[in-house]
Amino acid sequence: MAKILFVMTGADEWTLADGGKHRTGFWADEAVVPYEAFKDAGHEITVATPDGVVPPVDPASLAADANGGEERAAEVKAVAEGAAEFRNPVALAEVTLEDFDAVYVPGGHGPMEDLAVDTDSGRLLAGAVEAGLPVGVVCHGPAALLAAAREDGTNAYAGYRITAFTNTEEEMAGSAAKARWLLQDRLTEAGLEVLVGEPWAPHVEVDRNVVTGQNPASSGPLAAELLKKLA
Repeated sequence: MAKILFVMTGADEWTLADGGKHRTGFWADEAVVPYEAFKDAGHEITVATPDGVVPPVDPASLAADANGGEERAAEVKAVAEGAAEFRNPVALAEVTLEDFDAVYVPGGHGPMEDLAVDTDSGRLLAGAVEAGLPVGVVCHGPAALLAAAREDGTNAYAGYRITAFTNTEEEMAGSAAKARWLLQDRLTEAGLEVLVGEPWAPHVEVDRNVVTGQNPASSGPLAAELLKKLA
């Protein structure tokens, strides 16, 4: 049995370029699908957020059309809102990386609001990649990698081949023009090599101990790749 740390957003609003707020949180199936895969494999999950707040789920991610129908949407909502791990997070500042075997970061626009600048999250993610722990990150989750700085100020993931929610997908979703910054651009500026797949199609990149997924459809394939590293 492995112990997997879920680093999750505590933000329920995303600040837009005009100063307005957009309702957000974590994207439900990006947390639930890997959660179910890891639990089914017998692994233990601990959720950590800034200040230990209960991670808010993006209400848009609970809609039927975001989950392939009403039945699956109900299943995803039950886990996202009811699973003990999601209801009882610990504070990122209190996490000792040595207690865990892998780290996973789901997306949603929430991480762009808080994890992108959270020093505790950045400390854990920098430590994880440098220690060779499996690190899985999906969709907007790679925003958290922006805070993973080495002592010299460079990004601990610079030079890694990853994928993330793309500029094209942000434009197609209607969010690009409203955003203060775009994830693909900011990751590239930090020295990461962002590889772009077809919009909305599953796309996973594996580079050394880092596994990344482009969008919600990539959550399942990403979980499968991360499980291989824990076998």
